[in-house]
Amino acid sequence: MEPGNGTQISEFLLLGLSQALELQPLIFGLFLSMYLVTVFGNLLIILAISSDSHLHTPMYFFLSNLSLVDICFTSTTVPKMLVNIQTQSKVITYEGCITQMYFFILFADLDNFILTVMAYDRFVAICHPLHYMVIMNPRLCGLLVLLSWIMSVLISLLHSLMVLRLSFCSDLEIPHFFCELNQVLQLACSDTFLNNILLYFLIVLLAGGPLVGILYSYSKIVSCICAIPSAQGKYKAFSTCASHLSVVSLFYGTSLGVYLSSAATQNAHSSATASVMYTVATPMLNPFIYSLRNNDIKRALERFLGSGVKNYLQSFMHFFLTIFLFWL
Repeated sequence: MEPGNGTQISEFLLLGLSQALELQPLIFGLFLSMYLVTVFGNLLIILAISSDSHLHTPMYFFLSNLSLVDICFTSTTVPKMLVNIQTQSKVITYEGCITQMYFFILFADLDNFILTVMAYDRFVAICHPLHYMVIMNPRLCGLLVLLSWIMSVLISLLHSLMVLRLSFCSDLEIPHFFCELNQVLQLACSDTFLNNILLYFLIVLLAGGPLVGILYSYSKIVSCICAIPSAQGKYKAFSTCASHLSVVSLFYGTSLGVYLSSAATQNAHSSATASVMYTVATPMLNPFIYSLRNNDIKRALERFLGSGVKNYLQSFMHFFLTIFLFWL
């Protein structure tokens, strides 16, 4: 890759969330804790679902896939950040930056698609309960997840190949804690018109399309719930999609909030700080939302871990939820 000054690009500098040395131990400890909770919590969800035959249903099949994607999503950014803080280095190689960007886009898109598929699953379960197992058969569920993977791989590959064609100048400082696509494009010396067109087109398409699908599904769900005569029936129907609705609100609320606020303020540091919400906090909170509000998951976790650790698990989850809310 030949930059404007004729030297070969070999590395970028990730400036992180703060350059103050006295804050680095605090940032390291906070992000290490959040990362461990994310991996541990989502891994517990996957193990509980896979070990309990009662949870071998489409809803929990998609949930286990969401947990796996959340682990991978966080693992693309946080470990490198922790290593840089520990070694007091801000360097990421050119190849490492492109690779990180590729996997970040891949798992972000996967999160988006799987949440949309889960909304469709809840729509079929509530609006067509008698045909649910016929419609959401294992073949369709597997096909929906496979299509989500294929589309995510192609989209992230397209973005990465478009970046590879660019040349970069001498200013290689990325004001972020990972190689965020938009920040990398701003460092390019060559024309990024096609890259920006592709970026904004896919943002509108991938954010707007699935979001419209989710909103449409829930509009039908609300109509079906309102038609249920008994209050108990309404509560039972709503409780089956309450956790998913919370996760969707958290994911889209934080991600759209970050990009809209960064576009309005043009402050890269504020954008980096705000992006912690959807890159780290959201994957960490998803297991808490599903385990605290879903009795099936609670029972599966109790059976998997043993009733002796029930109180410890609840205390553990409430403790980290309290810590997170404190930092907010």
